[in-house]
Amino acid sequence: MTIIIPDDYPSKKALEDRRILCIQNANALKQDIRPLRIGILNIMPEAENYEFNLLFPLGRSVLQIQPIWIKLDSHTYASSDSQHLQRHYQRFFDAVEEKHLDGFIISGAPVEQIPFTEVHYWQELQEIMAYARENIVSTLGICWGGMALTKYLGIEKRLYEKKLFGVFETHNIAQNHPITGEMDDIYWCPNSRYAGYEDRDLEHARDAGKIDLLAHSPEAGYLIYESSDHRFLMHLGHFEYNADRLVEEYRRDLEKGVVIDAPLNVDLHHPVNRWRTHNLEFFSEWIRYVYLTTEY
Repeated sequence: MTIIIPDDYPSKKALEDRRILCIQNANALKQDIRPLRIGILNIMPEAENYEFNLLFPLGRSVLQIQPIWIKLDSHTYASSDSQHLQRHYQRFFDAVEEKHLDGFIISGAPVEQIPFTEVHYWQELQEIMAYARENIVSTLGICWGGMALTKYLGIEKRLYEKKLFGVFETHNIAQNHPITGEMDDIYWCPNSRYAGYEDRDLEHARDAGKIDLLAHSPEAGYLIYESSDHRFLMHLGHFEYNADRLVEEYRRDLEKGVVIDAPLNVDLHHPVNRWRTHNLEFFSEWIRYVYLTTEY
């Protein structure tokens, strides 16, 4: 349960408070264990505040994990700390030129209502996804990151009339799968998005041999699926969120004058995390898959 970060990293104390062992790179080298280099393209607002949501489940792995934070040249990180980005983030192709990435994560982004071709960093992201599919064992896309991978596979998203917002029961439909197979038959998962896919569209893609379907929610549709070559893994939910996140998003939108329903199955005054085990199990099994599959 080790994450490799600088000693003065902003999230270090919060991670240690949650029983994550944080060590510096020099100490990691002394253990004579090759850490898994996990690239993370973080395009969430206030990027530095979102990092803990991924470092915590990654840090629960029994393997050493070295997060490689990635930034886009074509994206303006207006809400993020520029000094933090300059110090801890690098360009994708600089990172892979320095050393191979074992796994790769593409975060969500609040752009699901915009056509992909109008997202100003879409061209750059396409180049990254093309490289990842050919050279990285597994790329995990979260929420819009998963939609971006789905678009790369040629499957179009659909805009919803209103935001899919809340915590929904999800059914494990691939119980022999190396990543999701041992998860509970039914578990809870947060969702927060204005777009997604009709069940029939993903089922048609499955029948055409493009994807394998792994998890389904009666209210939110197919939430987890992968490309048929197993290189892309899409999770349209936000299993990495903490208990308060949906409430914070709801209140933020109300303050902005957005007309929005309260998140379903969430107590606005005392939100409860009903997906923590799902979060930890999913990341643990994904890391295990990356470790067992990598050839480096």
